[in-house]
Amino acid sequence: MHAAFGADQVLLGEATERYLHDWSGIGAKSALAVLRPRSTEELCALMELCHAHDQPVIPQGGLSGLVGGAVPRGGEVLVSLERMNRIEKIDTESGTVTVEAGAVLQNVQEACREAGALLAIDLGARGSCQIGGNVATNAGGNRVIRYGTTRDLILGLEVVLADGTVLDMMNQMAKNNAGMDLKHLFIGSEGTLGIVSKVVVKLHPLPLRTCTALVGTESYASALTFLRQAQASLSGQVSAFEIMWSDYLEIVSETCALRSPLDGDYPVYVLIDMHCGQPETDAARFQAMLEQAFQQGSILDGAVAQSVAEAASFWSLRDGISEILRDFAPTLNFDVSVPVARIGECAEHIRANLKRDWPVLNALFFGHVGDGNLHVVVCRVPNSPEELERVEKAVYSVVGRYRGSISAEHGVGTLKKHWLAYSRTPAELALMRGLKKVLDPKGLLNPGKLI
Repeated sequence: MHAAFGADQVLLGEATERYLHDWSGIGAKSALAVLRPRSTEELCALMELCHAHDQPVIPQGGLSGLVGGAVPRGGEVLVSLERMNRIEKIDTESGTVTVEAGAVLQNVQEACREAGALLAIDLGARGSCQIGGNVATNAGGNRVIRYGTTRDLILGLEVVLADGTVLDMMNQMAKNNAGMDLKHLFIGSEGTLGIVSKVVVKLHPLPLRTCTALVGTESYASALTFLRQAQASLSGQVSAFEIMWSDYLEIVSETCALRSPLDGDYPVYVLIDMHCGQPETDAARFQAMLEQAFQQGSILDGAVAQSVAEAASFWSLRDGISEILRDFAPTLNFDVSVPVARIGECAEHIRANLKRDWPVLNALFFGHVGDGNLHVVVCRVPNSPEELERVEKAVYSVVGRYRGSISAEHGVGTLKKHWLAYSRTPAELALMRGLKKVLDPKGLLNPGKLI
């Protein structure tokens, strides 16, 4: 392989070290090599060679995943898409951007912004995650409540299969009903069915302003009432609705040396954004909505950001989770979803389970609750595998009781595979395995992940 493609494309030995880890903290094992194609044609040639020699392959994006989906188990070839990072076309008239899979999300966001358009996929790892990884995991993030998940924003894909076959599905139309829409097989499949090489993403008009506020409420029920009031008053313009329980806000404020703009202490906090098309009138509507919510008792206090910098400081409270993961390691990170109306009681049941059996563990609750996504971070967990499994069961058993999902937006990878049956029926799992056999009969693509 080294002879066929050269030292520039094939990394061996110590040069592979930085590709062995993602953000999950899973212990690294060795890889046979790291392949770094520069084009779809080179990716095809690499896959043809690996297929001919029955060589397992792990596709890699920005390595910002939290479930071990891109980590080698030993002896695989890692295919990094970092050099396939071109932004091929921003078409503001059609409302699309065409990019290679290795393009970093933030770079694409900024290029689209300069062209006067909004790329609505957005998450905390924007500075390192890649578009192909966003597609492979069906990433969620901060703007799902208004714009949907990655799946909702993808118009077309180019995918390279295990044997090097290219599926050209680079559709650029919102309407295309000519047969089955095969791209959805690969969105969220975590590189187990094919490697995404190019993407066509839907764009939206760039908001002329964003109104941001942080408010305090007395309970999850009050926060949910506030969400419904905001959605009704603002005609669907709520673009983010992040909830943080008080324990999370306290820890993140201390860890990141941040200060809440609210003077009091409240059980539940909400960070709300509104994307504005008419800045002056929309800002007045946003303020009026907050005042009405205060008068009706759904919020107890609030602060409206008066500048872009102040809005960024509000968001620093929500985005400080990366520092918590660093300073309170080892952590167990749960990314679950249940129906929006049940999230409050689900969180309390999870908290009760953890406190009952591990009274000294600190569990932090936050998330994109407006779209049903709850995050739980359990800090400084025990090292025993048996104890870790007990903690996971204490959380996932509650999620299963509410017919929720063990993974709202981070994928399944290695860490959640054991629990997939809590969210998927035997018939669904059998069909997933059948699709895997059809598209990757040798089982070479990301083996041991997802299913």
